Amino acid sequence: MTDEAIQDYYPDDIAVCYGCGKSNKHGYQIKTYWQGEETVSRFQPEPYHTAFPGYVYGGLIASLIDCHATGTAASAKYREEGKSIGTETLERFVTASLHVDFLAPTPIDTTLELRGRVKESKGRKMVISVTLSAEGKETARGEVVALKMPEDFLSGK
Repeated sequence: MTDEAIQDYYPDDIAVCYGCGKSNKHGYQIKTYWQGEETVSRFQPEPYHTAFPGYVYGGLIASLIDCHATGTAASAKYREEGKSIGTETLERFVTASLHVDFLAPTPIDTTLELRGRVKESKGRKMVISVTLSAEGKETARGEVVALKMPEDFLSGK
């Protein structure tokens, strides 16, 4: 696994996402790394992420899958274009579609592992598949259609 987290290379002015923004002190601040052809993130849920005693809230699972996938998309596009991490600003991707299948209850008292793979890359669109595991058991699976963030996205137009 590389030592460089994808999210560390997001432009500071837009690194405020609740899930993956390095500048959001209240957020999850997940970190995503390449491991071969997959990306990996790990996250330790807190007691307040509870759905029912002992289990993680499904909304947390969905948001972890979402942010892991958009980070994977940004970095995969960067790699696809032959760029080396840290040489140019990493362009952000936004979610066009998020689908999550909950396969089993996810225990809260363990580190969760997310693994992402590029399923499709076409122009400014990336389709990323993600699995979420707890204690080696896959408990959720997701697919995200991510689009390169348009340049006028933040202008409100």
